[in-house]
Amino acid sequence: MKKLEFKGNKNVIHLQLRRMRTRKNITQEELAAKMQVLSVNINQQEISRIENNRRVVSDFELVCFCKALSCTERELLRDFYDEIGADD
Repeated sequence: MKKLEFKGNKNVIHLQLRRMRTRKNITQEELAAKMQVLSVNINQQEISRIENNRRVVSDFELVCFCKALSCTERELLRDFYDEIGADD
C-alpha cells in the first residue's frame, strides 16, 4: 500500500491546528465535540494523533476543522503554503 505523506508529514495542518486550538482555548475533547456536531466521527485521541502528525486528515475533516475553529482553510494550511512558496 502506498504511503500518504508529503515531505515526511502525514498531514500538513498538524502545527497550525494545535496553534489555533490552543489560541482559542479549546481542548482536544472540546474540538472533538464540535466536530461530532458537524457529523465527523472523531474523538480526542484522533485529534491528538493529527496534532502529533501521526494521522492523515481528509478533505471533509479539514473543512469541518475550519468551521469548528472559525477560520479559513488558508489559515490552517498556512505552513504548507509557506513551504511551497505559494502566493496569495
